[in-house]
Amino acid sequence: MVMSLRVSELQVLLGYAGRNKHGRKHELLTKALHLLKAGCSPAVQMKIKELYRRRFPTKLVSPTELALPGVHPTAASLPPGLTQLGFDGHRAPPSPLLPISLLGPKHELGLPHLPTSLHPVHPDVKLQRLPFYDVLDELIKPTSLASDNSQRFQETCFAFALTPQQVQQVSSSMDISGTKCDFMVQVQLRFCLSETSCPQEDHFPPNLCVKVNGKPCNLPGYLPPTKNGVEPKRPSRPINITSLVKLSTTVPNTIVVSWTSEIGRSYSMAVYLVKQLSSTMLLQRLRAKGIRNPDHSRALIKEKLTADPDSEIATTSLRVSLLCPLGKMRLMIPCRALTCSHLQCFDATLYIQMNEKKPTWVCPVCDKKAPYEHLIIDGLFMEILNSCLDCDEIQFKEDGSWAPMRSKKEVQEVSASYNGIDGQSQSLGGNGKKVEKLFLQIIFSFLNMPK
Repeated sequence: MVMSLRVSELQVLLGYAGRNKHGRKHELLTKALHLLKAGCSPAVQMKIKELYRRRFPTKLVSPTELALPGVHPTAASLPPGLTQLGFDGHRAPPSPLLPISLLGPKHELGLPHLPTSLHPVHPDVKLQRLPFYDVLDELIKPTSLASDNSQRFQETCFAFALTPQQVQQVSSSMDISGTKCDFMVQVQLRFCLSETSCPQEDHFPPNLCVKVNGKPCNLPGYLPPTKNGVEPKRPSRPINITSLVKLSTTVPNTIVVSWTSEIGRSYSMAVYLVKQLSSTMLLQRLRAKGIRNPDHSRALIKEKLTADPDSEIATTSLRVSLLCPLGKMRLMIPCRALTCSHLQCFDATLYIQMNEKKPTWVCPVCDKKAPYEHLIIDGLFMEILNSCLDCDEIQFKEDGSWAPMRSKKEVQEVSASYNGIDGQSQSLGGNGKKVEKLFLQIIFSFLNMPK
């Protein structure tokens, strides 16, 4: 009943109950719901029923109307537009503008459910797991941003309440470093498409605007368009709303979402309590998964070098770099995704750190998706890196064995060192390096002379 009241009626109710009656509709609604949750007096309950009866006066239903299929004796008292939805007349209808997505954890606010013929409040939508966050609790399950009319611009109100344990988890995780205050345990708002075929990536509705407890919420900035004429798009990522949330067990939090509806496309939103993880923690978890048996990589090498009878060119060896394609530095923790078909590895530490700053989770070797949960540390490359300290490239052979690859320049430097040039340069004191360089230039010129 309270959900269906207008601003003027909410003000009358709050004034009658001796509460502050100033503010916007969602603020007044929050106060009225809190009044109910706290347990209002019988007089206030009578006032709610009186205001509701004024809002939807009972009309007499003619016998002809009663004979129509699907018409309930109390259906005439429902708001316009809800009678044709087959709404159960025994329950109070929700407000057309607020499709009771205001269900907090375990329906703490004690509000009625939406009729099944409306947009589902909790559709069977799942959001993709984010590697840098552990979900501690669902504050609002994935809920449809239901458009109840043909208007282009839509607005919906949500609410959730925190339990004493959740308040304690957030407040005790505060980390003050310098002038910035962060929480390791956060209230996280996420949007996605209402698709049930697979876990959904974050996806913002067009022209999105969010207010938490009446305060505007900062959204990720628009990315520059890749093509001319293409509308700019926000990066797909969750929104941390912890700083706008009231850390209270008695006052519910409200979220007002406005967006532009699209034909043939609907969106869902969800609110989670999460714990933020660092790249160091993710690296520790990757190490804890263990190192992949070197025999897996050896089998992959043999498979790649197996002669194809239909091929005119036989591949007898594979050259692989021991430098990370991301940082061009020597690999420390060689890894790749289980879905990758190449042998080349990248450095796990650098890859995770880069995705901490800008999460894309794309393999730097083959440009295919390489999500965190698919990463493995390669045991064969770990063996190679530990035993081959003076070489940046190796060659795999048909039997799975490997040998270091040295460039022509390196071979010449080793040869020059063997002939005693290093000893001469050391005996020449400060000018040793210049003399050594001169000798090497003479040798290189000699080697490159035409026969």
